[in-house]
Amino acid sequence: MIPVPLDELRGLGRLDSDAREVTGVQIDSRRVQPGDLFVAVRGGVAFVDDARAHGAAATLVPEDDFAALAAIGRAVRSRAGARVVAITGSVGKTSTKDILAALIRPHARVVAAEDGFNNEIGLPLTLCRVEPDTEVAIVEMGMRGPGQIRELAEIARPDVGVITGIAPVHLELLGSIENIARAKAELLEHVEIAVLPADCPELEPFVPRGLDVRRFAAPAVEVRGDTTVVNGVEFGFTARHQWANAAAALATLDALGLPSPAGRVEVEFSRWRSQETALPGGGLLINDAWNANPVAMRAALAHLADRAAGRRTVAVLGEMAELGANAPRFHEEIGRELGSVDVVIGVGDLARGYAPAAWAANASEAVPLVRELVQPGDVVLVKGSRSVGLEVVAAAVEGALA
Repeated sequence: MIPVPLDELRGLGRLDSDAREVTGVQIDSRRVQPGDLFVAVRGGVAFVDDARAHGAAATLVPEDDFAALAAIGRAVRSRAGARVVAITGSVGKTSTKDILAALIRPHARVVAAEDGFNNEIGLPLTLCRVEPDTEVAIVEMGMRGPGQIRELAEIARPDVGVITGIAPVHLELLGSIENIARAKAELLEHVEIAVLPADCPELEPFVPRGLDVRRFAAPAVEVRGDTTVVNGVEFGFTARHQWANAAAALATLDALGLPSPAGRVEVEFSRWRSQETALPGGGLLINDAWNANPVAMRAALAHLADRAAGRRTVAVLGEMAELGANAPRFHEEIGRELGSVDVVIGVGDLARGYAPAAWAANASEAVPLVRELVQPGDVVLVKGSRSVGLEVVAAAVEGALA
């Protein structure tokens, strides 16, 4: 991290240190390195002594967790020479970030958000990984309601803003697609360049006049074995739901003025996002347990069919959260599209709408169903909203066939 004088952080809470500056920030005492500031958020005061034992240069027990981290993030951002790219959107934020980071690394020193670090805690922590020689920082911005993207943008002060798309996510809080688009478009108030979908009419009323807008459309794609060529660039993945994410990342790369890669790009995707694990008997586990919404669910099911290539398919589908009053209808629509899946296991009350062959109230209760129904040679998709916690089911699939 770019060093920050501790004098700038006084007044944020109880700050204990004899050091003059800190060179890193952690909220998990187990990750503390010498020179770090440990910020005791979410009950972390119980781990202050552990952080000191790990070499923390300073500890901060904040009066307001979010305000403290925002202030630290701003302090780092004000010293950074890196260009900041902020990515938001209803689907594909994290995968687009992963692809963009892989595209940038051969040409520039880049810091990218870990996993889905996209909120009031995760975004400042990403900024706190920026070093004096960092050239590009990629942050994610999630939201649960109006004003939250604006608040994150005021911390990150991004140069380039990317909106991957607008979909029926967070309807429970925002009520309509129009409101979702308006909330996502708060990012556009703070950037010099915007990278937007070519066909997304919901966004158009909220694009500021005079903004430099770069568009990405449905890309030209060719699949060659385990390689996908997207707009002339070779990637080491085949999932069709990554094609649009790759197109967005390539448009962002161009907006940054960086060249396209000459060889195949290998992307290390964040955990639980279409992670594939070989199973005994020629089977395959597709662990997509991080989150779900109707658009992403359809894409994952299409990928399941592609990867199965005639093998028996099992879909363990958790409910899709935050869809508001129409949530049952969205689940029933997905259920009507499951005819080609051999075995469907639903998890959560709303998952009854899938009309599954077997149903469990929660992830723990789904584990014995998986052990009973999954067979060697099956191709298994595990997908649901974060609140369902289906990663335990994915682990059970691996264990059941070990």
